[in-house]
Amino acid sequence: MKSVMHSLYSGAIIPWERSEPDSEKRHEILQKLEDEERYFMEKMSLDDCQRFQALSSLHMELSTIGEENLFSYAFTLGMVLAMDVMKEAKGIFND
Repeated sequence: MKSVMHSLYSGAIIPWERSEPDSEKRHEILQKLEDEERYFMEKMSLDDCQRFQALSSLHMELSTIGEENLFSYAFTLGMVLAMDVMKEAKGIFND
């Protein structure tokens, strides 16, 4: 297995490519989503409105799964990096 530190240095692992959009843009998009949902819900029948809300819940559930996977990836990457640092530190102090 290639060293995580070497992979980070060489560009094989690029953490910022997995980042979330900036918070201001995210807030703007969330506001637009709320406005559009409100617009459509006002036009729908009660049954359609309930189905639309269920659909929205499914999207949220899917998003949560993605965020959980990202957290797991980032945490694991951090721990592997820490283990690599410890290996390198042993080499420095054992010389």
